[in-house]
Amino acid sequence: MRVFPWGFWLLCVASAPARGDSGSKARSCAEVRQLYGAKGFSLSGVPQAEISGEHLRICPQGYTCCTSEMEENFANKSRSEFEAMMKEAGRSVQATLTAQHRSFDSYFQDLLNKSEKALYDAFPSVYGELYTQNVKVFKDLYSELRRYYRSSNINLEEALNEFWTRLLERLFKLMNPQYHITDEYLDCMVKHAEQHKPFGEVPRDLKVKATRAFIAARSYAQGFLVGSDVVKKVSQVSLSHECTRAIMKLMYCPHCRGMSSVRPCNNYCLNVVKGCLANQADLNTEWKYLMDSLIVVADRIDGPYNVDTVIGTIHMRIAEAISNLQENKDSITAKVFQGCGNPKISTKGSSSEDKKRRGKVTLEAKSSAQALEMLVLDAKGNLTALKTYWITLPSSLCSKKVMASSASDDKCWNGMTKGSYLPEVMGDGLANQINNPEVEVDITKPDMTIRQQIMQLKIMTNRLGNANIGNDVDFQDTSDDMSGSGSGDSCPDDVCGKRLSKSPSTRQPETHAIPKQSGHGVNGVSSRSLPSASLLLLLSVAVIAPQHLWR
Repeated sequence: MRVFPWGFWLLCVASAPARGDSGSKARSCAEVRQLYGAKGFSLSGVPQAEISGEHLRICPQGYTCCTSEMEENFANKSRSEFEAMMKEAGRSVQATLTAQHRSFDSYFQDLLNKSEKALYDAFPSVYGELYTQNVKVFKDLYSELRRYYRSSNINLEEALNEFWTRLLERLFKLMNPQYHITDEYLDCMVKHAEQHKPFGEVPRDLKVKATRAFIAARSYAQGFLVGSDVVKKVSQVSLSHECTRAIMKLMYCPHCRGMSSVRPCNNYCLNVVKGCLANQADLNTEWKYLMDSLIVVADRIDGPYNVDTVIGTIHMRIAEAISNLQENKDSITAKVFQGCGNPKISTKGSSSEDKKRRGKVTLEAKSSAQALEMLVLDAKGNLTALKTYWITLPSSLCSKKVMASSASDDKCWNGMTKGSYLPEVMGDGLANQINNPEVEVDITKPDMTIRQQIMQLKIMTNRLGNANIGNDVDFQDTSDDMSGSGSGDSCPDDVCGKRLSKSPSTRQPETHAIPKQSGHGVNGVSSRSLPSASLLLLLSVAVIAPQHLWR
Protein backbone atom coordinates (compact mmCIF):
# COMPACT_ATOMS: atom_id res chain seq x y z
CA MET A 1 0.00 0.00 0.00
CA ARG A 2 3.05 2.26 0.32
CA VAL A 3 3.58 2.23 -3.44
CA PHE A 4 0.63 4.43 -4.29
CA PRO A 5 1.63 7.42 -2.12
CA TRP A 6 5.23 7.27 -3.38
CA GLY A 7 4.17 7.02 -7.01
CA PHE A 8 1.51 9.68 -6.68
CA TRP A 9 3.98 12.08 -5.02
CA LEU A 10 6.67 11.52 -7.65
CA LEU A 11 4.24 12.01 -10.52
CA CYS A 12 3.13 15.27 -8.99
CA VAL A 13 6.71 16.42 -8.71
CA ALA A 14 7.38 15.45 -12.33
CA SER A 15 4.33 17.29 -13.66
CA ALA A 16 4.72 20.41 -11.54
CA PRO A 17 6.24 23.38 -13.37
CA ALA A 18 9.67 24.45 -12.15
CA ARG A 19 9.33 28.03 -10.95
CA GLY A 20 12.31 28.18 -8.62
CA ASP A 21 11.52 30.19 -5.48
CA SER A 22 8.75 32.37 -6.86
CA GLY A 23 5.84 30.19 -5.80
CA SER A 24 2.74 30.33 -8.01
CA LYS A 25 3.45 33.80 -9.39
CA ALA A 26 4.92 33.83 -12.92
CA ARG A 27 8.41 35.26 -12.87
CA SER A 28 9.47 38.25 -14.91
CA CYS A 29 11.46 37.69 -18.11
CA ALA A 30 13.30 41.00 -17.82
CA GLU A 31 16.76 39.38 -17.68
CA VAL A 32 16.12 37.24 -20.75
CA ARG A 33 14.69 40.19 -22.65
CA GLN A 34 17.81 42.20 -21.85
CA LEU A 35 20.09 39.35 -22.96
CA TYR A 36 18.07 38.69 -26.11
CA GLY A 37 18.22 42.32 -27.14
CA ALA A 38 21.93 42.51 -26.38
CA LYS A 39 22.50 39.64 -28.80
CA GLY A 40 20.97 41.72 -31.57
CA PHE A 41 17.48 40.22 -31.73
CA SER A 42 14.16 42.08 -31.82
CA LEU A 43 12.17 42.08 -28.57
CA SER A 44 8.92 41.82 -30.50
CA GLY A 45 7.06 38.74 -29.29
CA VAL A 46 9.39 38.18 -26.33
CA PRO A 47 7.31 37.33 -23.23
CA GLN A 48 7.20 39.77 -20.33
CA ALA A 49 6.64 36.89 -17.90
CA GLU A 50 7.04 33.11 -18.00
CA ILE A 51 4.86 31.06 -20.31
CA SER A 52 4.23 27.34 -20.62
CA GLY A 53 7.12 25.60 -22.43
CA GLU A 54 5.48 22.70 -24.31
CA HIS A 55 6.69 24.23 -27.58
CA LEU A 56 10.38 23.97 -26.68
CA ARG A 57 12.44 21.40 -28.62
CA ILE A 58 15.84 21.75 -26.93
CA CYS A 59 15.33 23.26 -23.49
CA PRO A 60 13.32 21.53 -20.70
CA GLN A 61 9.60 21.96 -21.27
CA GLY A 62 8.72 23.63 -17.99
CA TYR A 63 7.73 27.25 -17.58
CA THR A 64 9.97 29.38 -19.77
CA CYS A 65 10.77 32.85 -21.00
CA CYS A 66 11.62 31.62 -24.51
CA THR A 67 9.38 31.19 -27.53
CA SER A 68 10.19 28.72 -30.33
CA GLU A 69 11.72 31.53 -32.35
CA MET A 70 13.86 32.61 -29.41
CA GLU A 71 15.05 29.05 -28.85
CA GLU A 72 16.04 28.74 -32.50
CA ASN A 73 17.82 32.10 -32.46
CA PHE A 74 19.66 31.22 -29.26
CA ALA A 75 20.67 27.86 -30.76
CA ASN A 76 22.14 29.55 -33.83
CA LYS A 77 23.83 32.11 -31.62
CA SER A 78 25.33 29.47 -29.37
CA ARG A 79 26.68 27.67 -32.43
CA SER A 80 28.38 30.77 -33.82
CA GLU A 81 29.71 31.76 -30.40
CA PHE A 82 31.17 28.31 -29.70
CA GLU A 83 32.79 28.16 -33.13
CA ALA A 84 34.23 31.63 -32.44
CA MET A 85 35.63 30.32 -29.14
CA MET A 86 37.30 27.48 -31.03
CA LYS A 87 38.82 29.82 -33.58
CA GLU A 88 40.04 32.20 -30.89
CA ALA A 89 41.73 29.36 -29.02
CA GLY A 90 43.22 28.16 -32.29
CA ARG A 91 44.49 31.62 -33.19
CA SER A 92 46.44 31.72 -29.94
CA VAL A 93 48.21 28.46 -30.83
CA GLN A 94 48.73 29.62 -34.42
CA ALA A 95 50.26 32.86 -33.17
CA THR A 96 52.69 30.94 -30.95
CA LEU A 97 53.80 28.58 -33.72
CA THR A 98 53.99 31.34 -36.32
CA ALA A 99 56.07 33.50 -33.99
CA GLN A 100 58.49 30.62 -33.41
CA HIS A 101 58.80 30.08 -37.16
CA ARG A 102 59.34 33.78 -37.78
CA SER A 103 62.05 34.00 -35.12
CA PHE A 104 63.98 31.00 -36.40
CA ASP A 105 63.53 31.92 -40.04
CA SER A 106 64.83 35.44 -39.38
CA TYR A 107 67.81 34.04 -37.50
CA PHE A 108 68.66 31.49 -40.19
CA GLN A 109 68.27 33.90 -43.09
CA ASP A 110 70.44 36.38 -41.23
CA LEU A 111 73.18 33.76 -40.90
CA LEU A 112 73.16 33.20 -44.66
CA ASN A 113 73.03 36.90 -45.44
CA LYS A 114 75.97 37.71 -43.18
CA SER A 115 78.05 34.88 -44.62
CA GLU A 116 77.34 36.01 -48.18
CA LYS A 117 78.06 39.66 -47.35
CA ALA A 118 81.36 38.74 -45.68
CA LEU A 119 82.37 36.87 -48.84
CA TYR A 120 81.46 39.80 -51.10
CA ASP A 121 83.30 42.26 -48.84
CA ALA A 122 86.56 40.33 -48.46
CA PHE A 123 87.08 38.30 -51.66
CA PRO A 124 87.51 41.11 -54.25
CA SER A 125 90.50 42.70 -52.54
CA VAL A 126 92.20 39.38 -51.85
CA TYR A 127 91.46 37.23 -54.87
CA GLY A 128 91.02 39.83 -57.57
CA GLU A 129 90.02 38.13 -60.83
CA LEU A 130 89.59 34.84 -59.06
CA TYR A 131 86.53 36.43 -57.50
CA THR A 132 85.41 39.19 -59.86
CA GLN A 133 85.31 36.91 -62.90
CA ASN A 134 83.45 34.21 -60.96
CA VAL A 135 81.13 36.22 -58.76
CA LYS A 136 78.10 34.50 -60.34
CA VAL A 137 79.34 31.12 -59.11
CA PHE A 138 79.26 32.36 -55.53
CA LYS A 139 75.92 34.13 -55.93
CA ASP A 140 74.39 31.00 -57.46
CA LEU A 141 75.56 28.93 -54.49
CA TYR A 142 73.85 31.15 -51.93
CA SER A 143 70.78 31.36 -54.14
CA GLU A 144 70.53 27.56 -54.27
CA LEU A 145 71.00 27.30 -50.51
CA ARG A 146 68.13 29.72 -49.95
CA ARG A 147 65.91 27.92 -52.42
CA TYR A 148 66.57 24.64 -50.69
CA TYR A 149 65.78 26.11 -47.27
CA ARG A 150 62.49 27.47 -48.63
CA SER A 151 61.48 23.91 -49.54
CA SER A 152 62.19 24.04 -53.26
CA ASN A 153 62.71 20.70 -54.96
CA ILE A 154 66.53 20.88 -54.95
CA ASN A 155 69.09 18.17 -54.23
CA LEU A 156 71.41 19.94 -51.82
CA GLU A 157 74.36 17.58 -52.29
CA GLU A 158 74.16 17.96 -56.05
CA ALA A 159 74.01 21.75 -55.69
CA LEU A 160 77.18 21.75 -53.56
CA ASN A 161 78.96 19.36 -55.93
CA GLU A 162 78.04 21.58 -58.86
CA PHE A 163 79.42 24.62 -57.06
CA TRP A 164 82.83 23.02 -56.44
CA THR A 165 83.00 21.73 -60.02
CA ARG A 166 82.23 25.11 -61.54
CA LEU A 167 84.62 26.85 -59.17
CA LEU A 168 87.42 24.42 -59.96
CA GLU A 169 86.96 24.85 -63.72
CA ARG A 170 87.12 28.62 -63.53
CA LEU A 171 89.98 28.81 -61.06
CA PHE A 172 92.05 26.29 -63.01
CA LYS A 173 91.76 28.44 -66.13
CA LEU A 174 92.59 31.62 -64.25
CA MET A 175 95.59 30.05 -62.54
CA ASN A 176 96.90 28.77 -65.89
CA PRO A 177 96.34 31.77 -68.19
CA GLN A 178 99.26 30.78 -70.44
CA TYR A 179 97.28 27.81 -71.73
CA HIS A 180 94.25 27.62 -74.01
CA ILE A 181 91.89 25.33 -72.10
CA THR A 182 88.80 24.07 -73.91
CA ASP A 183 85.56 22.79 -72.33
CA GLU A 184 86.52 19.23 -73.27
CA TYR A 185 89.84 19.63 -71.51
CA LEU A 186 88.04 20.97 -68.42
CA ASP A 187 85.84 17.86 -68.31
CA CYS A 188 88.96 15.71 -68.28
CA MET A 189 90.61 18.01 -65.74
CA VAL A 190 87.69 17.69 -63.31
CA LYS A 191 87.77 13.88 -63.45
CA HIS A 192 91.49 13.75 -62.72
CA ALA A 193 91.62 16.60 -60.24
CA GLU A 194 88.87 15.16 -58.01
CA GLN A 195 91.09 12.17 -57.25
CA HIS A 196 93.72 14.51 -55.82
CA LYS A 197 91.35 16.68 -53.75
CA PRO A 198 92.33 20.11 -55.13
CA PHE A 199 90.30 21.87 -52.41
CA GLY A 200 91.50 19.57 -49.67
CA GLU A 201 88.87 18.05 -47.34
CA VAL A 202 86.69 21.17 -47.37
CA PRO A 203 84.10 20.06 -50.00
CA ARG A 204 83.46 16.70 -48.34
CA ASP A 205 83.41 18.14 -44.83
CA LEU A 206 81.16 21.05 -45.78
CA LYS A 207 78.79 18.77 -47.67
CA VAL A 208 78.31 16.52 -44.66
CA LYS A 209 77.87 19.33 -42.15
CA ALA A 210 75.91 21.74 -44.34
CA THR A 211 73.43 19.13 -45.57
CA ARG A 212 72.67 18.03 -42.01
CA ALA A 213 72.29 21.61 -40.85
CA PHE A 214 70.10 22.65 -43.79
CA ILE A 215 67.94 19.53 -43.62
CA ALA A 216 67.33 20.08 -39.91
CA ALA A 217 66.71 23.82 -40.31
CA ARG A 218 64.32 23.36 -43.22
CA SER A 219 62.30 20.62 -41.53
CA TYR A 220 62.26 22.53 -38.26
CA ALA A 221 60.93 25.71 -39.87
CA GLN A 222 58.40 23.75 -41.91
CA GLY A 223 57.18 21.91 -38.81
CA PHE A 224 55.96 25.12 -37.21
CA LEU A 225 54.05 26.10 -40.35
CA VAL A 226 52.41 22.68 -40.67
CA GLY A 227 51.35 22.74 -37.02
CA SER A 228 49.87 26.20 -37.42
CA ASP A 229 48.04 25.20 -40.60
CA VAL A 230 46.57 22.10 -38.94
CA VAL A 231 45.19 24.20 -36.08
CA LYS A 232 43.71 26.70 -38.52
CA LYS A 233 41.92 24.06 -40.59
CA VAL A 234 40.66 22.09 -37.60
CA SER A 235 39.36 25.26 -35.93
CA GLN A 236 37.17 25.86 -38.99
CA VAL A 237 35.35 22.51 -38.74
CA SER A 238 31.63 23.15 -38.27
CA LEU A 239 29.64 21.81 -35.33
CA SER A 240 27.22 18.94 -35.85
CA HIS A 241 23.47 19.35 -35.37
CA GLU A 242 23.60 17.29 -32.17
CA CYS A 243 26.42 19.41 -30.84
CA THR A 244 24.54 22.64 -31.60
CA ARG A 245 21.59 21.42 -29.54
CA ALA A 246 23.87 20.43 -26.66
CA ILE A 247 25.71 23.77 -26.70
CA MET A 248 22.40 25.64 -26.75
CA LYS A 249 21.16 23.62 -23.77
CA LEU A 250 24.40 24.36 -21.94
CA MET A 251 24.67 28.07 -22.62
CA TYR A 252 21.17 29.51 -23.10
CA CYS A 253 18.57 27.13 -21.67
CA PRO A 254 19.24 28.34 -18.10
CA HIS A 255 18.33 31.85 -19.28
CA CYS A 256 15.11 30.53 -20.77
CA ARG A 257 14.35 28.85 -17.45
CA GLY A 258 14.81 32.11 -15.58
CA MET A 259 18.17 31.07 -14.11
CA SER A 260 20.42 33.61 -15.76
CA SER A 261 22.68 33.84 -12.73
CA VAL A 262 23.21 30.08 -12.46
CA ARG A 263 26.44 28.88 -14.04
CA PRO A 264 26.69 25.54 -15.86
CA CYS A 265 28.03 22.60 -13.85
CA ASN A 266 31.68 21.99 -14.68
CA ASN A 267 31.34 18.27 -15.43
CA TYR A 268 28.21 18.92 -17.45
CA CYS A 269 30.13 21.44 -19.56
CA LEU A 270 33.03 18.99 -19.98
CA ASN A 271 30.76 16.26 -21.29
CA VAL A 272 29.13 18.65 -23.76
CA VAL A 273 32.42 20.02 -25.07
CA LYS A 274 34.15 16.62 -25.14
CA GLY A 275 31.27 15.29 -27.19
CA CYS A 276 31.42 18.25 -29.56
CA LEU A 277 35.21 18.08 -29.91
CA ALA A 278 35.53 14.29 -29.97
CA ASN A 279 37.20 14.28 -33.39
CA GLN A 280 39.52 17.11 -32.48
CA ALA A 281 40.76 15.20 -29.43
CA ASP A 282 41.89 12.39 -31.74
CA LEU A 283 44.59 14.76 -33.00
CA ASN A 284 46.27 14.46 -29.62
CA THR A 285 48.58 11.51 -30.33
CA GLU A 286 50.05 12.76 -33.60
CA TRP A 287 50.11 16.33 -32.31
CA LYS A 288 52.27 15.30 -29.34
CA TYR A 289 54.57 13.38 -31.68
CA LEU A 290 55.02 16.52 -33.79
CA MET A 291 55.80 18.65 -30.74
CA ASP A 292 58.27 16.03 -29.47
CA SER A 293 59.93 15.79 -32.87
CA LEU A 294 60.35 19.55 -33.11
CA ILE A 295 61.95 19.59 -29.66
CA VAL A 296 64.41 16.84 -30.63
CA VAL A 297 65.38 18.57 -33.89
CA ALA A 298 65.75 21.86 -32.00
CA ASP A 299 68.36 20.15 -29.83
CA ARG A 300 70.12 18.93 -32.98
CA ILE A 301 70.18 22.43 -34.43
CA ASP A 302 71.72 23.89 -31.30
CA GLY A 303 73.87 20.83 -30.65
CA PRO A 304 75.48 18.25 -32.95
CA TYR A 305 74.47 19.96 -36.20
CA ASN A 306 75.79 23.28 -34.95
CA VAL A 307 73.80 25.43 -37.36
CA ASP A 308 75.32 28.67 -36.15
CA THR A 309 78.89 27.60 -36.90
CA VAL A 310 78.21 25.61 -40.09
CA ILE A 311 75.97 28.14 -41.86
CA GLY A 312 77.67 31.24 -40.50
CA THR A 313 81.11 30.17 -41.76
CA ILE A 314 80.34 28.95 -45.29
CA HIS A 315 82.35 31.85 -46.72
CA MET A 316 85.31 30.91 -44.54
CA ARG A 317 85.24 27.31 -45.74
CA ILE A 318 85.21 28.51 -49.34
CA ALA A 319 88.21 30.73 -48.65
CA GLU A 320 89.97 27.78 -47.02
CA ALA A 321 89.26 25.63 -50.07
CA ILE A 322 90.63 28.26 -52.46
CA SER A 323 93.77 28.58 -50.36
CA ASN A 324 94.24 24.81 -50.53
CA LEU A 325 93.99 24.95 -54.29
CA GLN A 326 96.50 27.80 -54.51
CA GLU A 327 98.98 25.99 -52.32
CA ASN A 328 98.71 22.80 -54.35
CA LYS A 329 98.44 24.48 -57.75
CA ASP A 330 101.67 23.11 -59.21
CA SER A 331 101.13 19.50 -58.13
CA ILE A 332 97.48 19.51 -59.22
CA THR A 333 98.39 21.05 -62.59
CA ALA A 334 101.13 18.50 -63.16
CA LYS A 335 98.83 15.58 -62.40
CA VAL A 336 96.12 16.99 -64.67
CA PHE A 337 98.62 17.44 -67.50
CA GLN A 338 99.81 13.91 -66.96
CA GLY A 339 96.29 12.52 -67.24
CA CYS A 340 94.80 14.83 -69.85
CA GLY A 341 97.88 15.92 -71.81
CA ASN A 342 99.39 19.38 -72.17
CA PRO A 343 96.94 22.00 -73.41
CA LYS A 344 97.94 24.38 -76.17
CA ILE A 345 99.88 27.51 -75.25
CA SER A 346 97.75 30.64 -75.25
CA THR A 347 98.83 33.92 -76.83
CA LYS A 348 97.70 35.71 -73.65
CA GLY A 349 100.27 36.22 -70.90
CA SER A 350 99.94 36.06 -67.15
CA SER A 351 97.59 38.49 -65.55
CA SER A 352 98.76 41.28 -63.30
CA GLU A 353 96.23 39.97 -60.81
CA ASP A 354 98.32 36.87 -60.16
CA LYS A 355 99.72 38.21 -56.90
CA LYS A 356 96.31 39.00 -55.59
CA ARG A 357 95.04 35.59 -56.53
CA ARG A 358 97.76 34.07 -54.37
CA GLY A 359 96.74 36.06 -51.34
CA LYS A 360 95.04 34.51 -48.34
CA VAL A 361 91.79 35.85 -47.02
CA THR A 362 91.52 36.46 -43.31
CA LEU A 363 87.95 36.22 -42.13
CA GLU A 364 86.40 36.23 -38.69
CA ALA A 365 83.23 34.44 -37.77
CA LYS A 366 80.83 36.46 -35.68
CA SER A 367 79.10 33.88 -33.54
CA SER A 368 75.41 34.16 -32.79
CA ALA A 369 75.36 30.93 -30.79
CA GLN A 370 73.83 32.66 -27.78
CA ALA A 371 70.95 33.95 -29.88
CA LEU A 372 70.32 30.44 -31.22
CA GLU A 373 70.43 28.99 -27.72
CA MET A 374 67.79 31.48 -26.57
CA LEU A 375 65.63 30.73 -29.61
CA VAL A 376 65.78 27.00 -28.94
CA LEU A 377 65.02 27.39 -25.24
CA ASP A 378 62.01 29.58 -26.00
CA ALA A 379 60.77 27.18 -28.67
CA LYS A 380 61.11 24.12 -26.43
CA GLY A 381 59.16 25.84 -23.68
CA ASN A 382 56.30 26.75 -26.02
CA LEU A 383 56.25 23.34 -27.70
CA THR A 384 56.11 21.58 -24.35
CA ALA A 385 53.19 23.78 -23.28
CA LEU A 386 51.31 22.98 -26.51
CA LYS A 387 51.66 19.20 -26.28
CA THR A 388 48.32 18.65 -24.56
CA TYR A 389 46.42 21.38 -26.38
CA TRP A 390 43.75 19.19 -27.94
CA ILE A 391 42.83 17.21 -24.81
CA THR A 392 42.93 20.21 -22.48
CA LEU A 393 40.84 22.34 -24.83
CA PRO A 394 37.46 21.26 -23.30
CA SER A 395 38.47 22.21 -19.76
CA SER A 396 40.01 25.43 -21.03
CA LEU A 397 36.84 26.43 -22.87
CA CYS A 398 34.60 25.49 -19.94
CA SER A 399 36.60 27.44 -17.38
CA LYS A 400 37.57 30.48 -19.42
CA LYS A 401 34.79 30.88 -22.01
CA VAL A 402 31.63 29.12 -20.84
CA MET A 403 32.45 30.15 -17.26
CA ALA A 404 31.32 26.88 -15.75
CA SER A 405 31.06 26.55 -11.99
CA SER A 406 33.56 24.74 -9.81
CA ALA A 407 33.54 20.94 -9.79
CA SER A 408 32.16 20.86 -6.23
CA ASP A 409 29.22 23.19 -6.91
CA ASP A 410 25.89 21.45 -6.29
CA LYS A 411 23.77 24.46 -7.22
CA CYS A 412 24.72 24.79 -10.88
CA TRP A 413 22.87 24.33 -14.17
CA ASN A 414 22.89 20.61 -14.95
CA GLY A 415 20.93 20.75 -18.18
CA MET A 416 17.52 20.44 -16.52
CA THR A 417 17.52 22.62 -13.44
CA LYS A 418 19.68 24.03 -10.68
CA GLY A 419 21.36 21.25 -8.76
CA SER A 420 24.26 18.83 -8.91
CA TYR A 421 25.47 16.91 -11.97
CA LEU A 422 25.74 13.16 -11.43
CA PRO A 423 26.98 11.52 -14.68
CA GLU A 424 30.68 10.78 -14.91
CA VAL A 425 32.93 12.76 -17.24
CA MET A 426 33.68 11.01 -20.52
CA GLY A 427 37.20 10.23 -21.74
CA ASP A 428 38.89 12.00 -24.64
CA GLY A 429 38.44 11.17 -28.30
CA LEU A 430 35.74 9.81 -30.56
CA ALA A 431 35.66 6.23 -29.29
CA ASN A 432 35.07 7.35 -25.70
CA GLN A 433 31.88 9.26 -26.52
CA ILE A 434 29.66 6.25 -27.09
CA ASN A 435 28.03 6.72 -23.69
CA ASN A 436 28.13 10.52 -23.60
CA PRO A 437 24.87 11.54 -21.87
CA GLU A 438 24.82 15.03 -23.39
CA VAL A 439 25.83 14.72 -27.03
CA GLU A 440 24.80 11.95 -29.37
CA VAL A 441 28.03 11.06 -31.21
CA ASP A 442 28.30 8.57 -34.06
CA ILE A 443 31.71 7.05 -33.42
CA THR A 444 31.59 5.19 -36.75
CA LYS A 445 31.76 8.42 -38.75
CA PRO A 446 34.97 10.34 -38.02
CA ASP A 447 35.34 13.81 -39.48
CA MET A 448 37.29 13.52 -42.73
CA THR A 449 38.83 16.99 -42.53
CA ILE A 450 40.34 16.16 -39.16
CA ARG A 451 41.52 12.75 -40.38
CA GLN A 452 43.33 14.52 -43.22
CA GLN A 453 45.03 16.80 -40.72
CA ILE A 454 46.08 13.80 -38.64
CA MET A 455 47.75 12.51 -41.80
CA GLN A 456 49.54 15.84 -42.30
CA LEU A 457 50.88 15.63 -38.77
CA LYS A 458 52.17 12.11 -39.45
CA ILE A 459 53.89 13.20 -42.65
CA MET A 460 55.59 16.16 -40.97
CA THR A 461 56.68 14.05 -38.01
CA ASN A 462 58.20 11.57 -40.44
CA ARG A 463 60.15 14.37 -42.13
CA LEU A 464 61.46 15.58 -38.79
CA GLY A 465 62.44 12.03 -37.91
CA ASN A 466 64.51 11.85 -41.08
CA ALA A 467 66.02 15.26 -40.39
CA ASN A 468 67.01 14.06 -36.95
CA ILE A 469 69.29 11.42 -38.50
CA GLY A 470 70.44 13.64 -41.37
CA ASN A 471 68.26 12.16 -44.12
CA ASP A 472 66.82 14.47 -46.75
CA VAL A 473 63.13 14.33 -47.64
CA ASP A 474 61.54 15.86 -50.72
CA PHE A 475 58.90 18.26 -49.41
CA GLN A 476 56.99 18.19 -52.68
CA ASP A 477 56.70 14.42 -53.00
CA THR A 478 54.62 12.97 -50.20
CA SER A 479 53.70 9.69 -51.90
CA ASP A 480 56.14 7.73 -49.76
CA ASP A 481 54.84 9.38 -46.62
CA MET A 482 51.27 8.49 -47.46
CA SER A 483 51.93 4.79 -48.03
CA GLY A 484 51.52 2.59 -45.02
CA SER A 485 50.63 5.48 -42.78
CA GLY A 486 47.76 3.64 -41.20
CA SER A 487 50.14 1.75 -38.97
CA GLY A 488 50.67 4.87 -36.89
CA ASP A 489 54.46 4.33 -36.70
CA SER A 490 55.33 7.70 -38.19
CA CYS A 491 57.61 8.77 -35.38
CA PRO A 492 61.02 7.08 -35.66
CA ASP A 493 62.72 5.69 -32.57
CA ASP A 494 65.44 8.31 -32.94
CA VAL A 495 62.91 11.07 -32.43
CA CYS A 496 60.48 9.47 -30.04
CA GLY A 497 62.62 6.73 -28.59
CA LYS A 498 62.08 7.79 -24.99
CA ARG A 499 58.32 7.60 -25.04
CA LEU A 500 58.28 4.48 -27.22
CA SER A 501 60.69 2.66 -24.97
CA LYS A 502 58.56 3.39 -21.93
CA SER A 503 55.48 1.84 -23.44
CA PRO A 504 56.06 0.02 -26.74
CA SER A 505 52.36 -0.56 -27.30
CA THR A 506 51.08 2.88 -26.38
CA ARG A 507 50.32 3.84 -29.98
CA GLN A 508 48.27 0.80 -30.90
CA PRO A 509 45.08 1.63 -28.96
CA GLU A 510 45.01 5.11 -30.49
CA THR A 511 45.24 4.32 -34.18
CA HIS A 512 43.13 6.58 -36.34
CA ALA A 513 41.32 4.04 -38.45
CA ILE A 514 37.55 4.33 -38.56
CA PRO A 515 36.29 2.67 -35.37
CA LYS A 516 34.46 -0.62 -35.77
CA GLN A 517 30.73 -0.57 -35.34
CA SER A 518 30.74 -3.62 -33.15
CA GLY A 519 32.37 -4.32 -29.85
CA HIS A 520 31.79 -0.97 -28.14
CA GLY A 521 28.33 0.27 -28.66
CA VAL A 522 25.91 -2.56 -27.91
CA ASN A 523 25.69 -1.97 -24.21
CA GLY A 524 26.11 1.75 -24.45
CA VAL A 525 22.95 2.42 -26.46
CA SER A 526 20.63 0.98 -23.87
CA SER A 527 22.35 2.85 -21.07
CA ARG A 528 21.79 6.33 -22.52
CA SER A 529 19.19 8.31 -20.58
CA LEU A 530 16.82 10.05 -22.95
CA PRO A 531 14.83 13.14 -21.96
CA SER A 532 11.65 11.72 -23.48
CA ALA A 533 11.78 8.79 -21.06
CA SER A 534 11.76 10.90 -17.88
CA LEU A 535 8.15 10.10 -16.94
CA LEU A 536 8.72 6.38 -17.46
CA LEU A 537 11.82 6.62 -15.29
CA LEU A 538 9.88 8.27 -12.48
CA LEU A 539 7.18 5.60 -12.62
CA SER A 540 9.83 2.92 -12.35
CA VAL A 541 11.42 4.73 -9.45
CA ALA A 542 8.10 4.98 -7.72
CA VAL A 543 7.67 1.23 -7.83
CA ILE A 544 11.09 0.46 -6.34
CA ALA A 545 11.10 3.46 -3.91
CA PRO A 546 14.57 4.77 -4.80
CA GLN A 547 16.81 6.88 -2.66
CA HIS A 548 18.19 8.96 -5.55
CA LEU A 549 16.63 10.61 -8.55
CA TRP A 550 18.34 11.11 -11.96
CA ARG A 551 19.77 14.64 -11.77
